Amino acid sequence: MEQPVVTGTARDASGAEFAVVGISNTPATDWAQVFRALAQTELTLAGGTAARAVSQGAGMTPPSVLDLNAYLMYAVGKAARRRLTERLAAHDLRLWHLTVMALVADMGPQMKTLLAARLDMNTSDLVKVVNDLVKAGHVVCTRDRDDRRKVLVRLTPEGRSFLDRLNADIAATDDDVLAPLSGDERRVLASLLRRVHQHLEPNPADAGAAASGRPRRPRRRRPGPAASR
Repeated sequence: MEQPVVTGTARDASGAEFAVVGISNTPATDWAQVFRALAQTELTLAGGTAARAVSQGAGMTPPSVLDLNAYLMYAVGKAARRRLTERLAAHDLRLWHLTVMALVADMGPQMKTLLAARLDMNTSDLVKVVNDLVKAGHVVCTRDRDDRRKVLVRLTPEGRSFLDRLNADIAATDDDVLAPLSGDERRVLASLLRRVHQHLEPNPADAGAAASGRPRRPRRRRPGPAASR
């Protein structure tokens, strides 16, 4: 269970004092804004961390943690994912639905096993996602013309049009998350994030091996100083 992150005391209009405890499951909560809103009511903040949050106008994330890039990517990613999830939910979709449609749109018809391997998903979970998309008319599953043993997931014309509209709609998530950045700063950030993502992304050969049942090839390590002598 999450621990309280801000505490303090307040008084109502009659002068009665009571404790104020703020708890949030999102690290990006702006407690200064929360308690400023309380200050506009008949409550009077009487000190403690809550009052300091208002007077300092700062968030409650420990400053030392803000020096950890991995934490910043986690916190920002969590907030962005929440906003994206809300956008998709308005269309009765989840993030996996979007990811599957985008992959098929970008790479053409795909076998379910290959889709699961590329997305690092359990095959049974992938099948459920595809079934949802089939019911919605966004994709169809058809036999490969060249190899009738293969069943491919294809985007329907209606599904492609829907994906275009969906991408335009959820683009507003970027504007929301990146509101403090200028256009040039956003382009630099996008370039840096793509480089980090490429560094962490699994080897495409591993996805093909997983789909075909072949063992994955061990990843070669760069020789260290001792090995390169």
